[in-house]
Amino acid sequence: MTGNEGVWLYAITSESLDGVSLSGVLGVAGEAVRVVHSTDLAAVVGSVDLDEFGEVPLRRHLDDLDWLAATARAHERVVSAVLRCGPTIPLRLATLYLDDDRIRSLLEVGREKFCAALRSVAGRSEWGVKGYGDAHALAQTSPEKQPEPSPTGKGTAYLLRRRAELTAQQNVERRAAAEADDLHAALLQRAVDGLRRPVTDPVLSGKRAWMIFNGTYLVDDDRVDDFTTFVATLDAEREGITVELTGPWPPYSFSGIDMVTR
Repeated sequence: MTGNEGVWLYAITSESLDGVSLSGVLGVAGEAVRVVHSTDLAAVVGSVDLDEFGEVPLRRHLDDLDWLAATARAHERVVSAVLRCGPTIPLRLATLYLDDDRIRSLLEVGREKFCAALRSVAGRSEWGVKGYGDAHALAQTSPEKQPEPSPTGKGTAYLLRRRAELTAQQNVERRAAAEADDLHAALLQRAVDGLRRPVTDPVLSGKRAWMIFNGTYLVDDDRVDDFTTFVATLDAEREGITVELTGPWPPYSFSGIDMVTR
């Protein structure tokens, strides 16, 4: 490493990983990734130029969506390569350290929690489930029907219509919230663990559909077929709800490790 380089941390895994397993895998800067060992743990890292990947330039790059997307894809390629070799704790984008000694110190100090995290995700993968609601269909199936306003003056009739419209909207939103709760409860029965996530703004998701549910689940690899079949069943049976499955993903949500840049 040169004086102007830092160490980009991609993932933590077991000591059995060697550099040969990652031969040809390139990181965010096009660098060949390498393995830093400490006792029974291994960190997959790459040397990056701090003029491009240091704290100040990174803040500038956050406004460059093309740069950010390409960097995220490169980061995920490395994490996926490590995941194919065994249980993996994936690190968030832009987890930076000054040198390999800082990485070794991290592994030594955090050994107990890292080993526990690796045990918790071994033989398991993360899956995302999103639910999208059709407001019209949910309104039609709502058990609460609003009475038609009786004929009266124009002003009163308008207020009654507005009240009925607002009440109908609230009923649909309550129905959607109940459906989301039911989805999460049902999915937890077929997963090791699960988390509710905030629903995504359509501008960010790129979909105009009304997202009513966003969850992520840790699933045993030998139960993946059962889980995916169950999600398909939920999609088919839930009137007014579309259920979408994504994955498998590295277990970011369930490693229990929240790293910071150093």
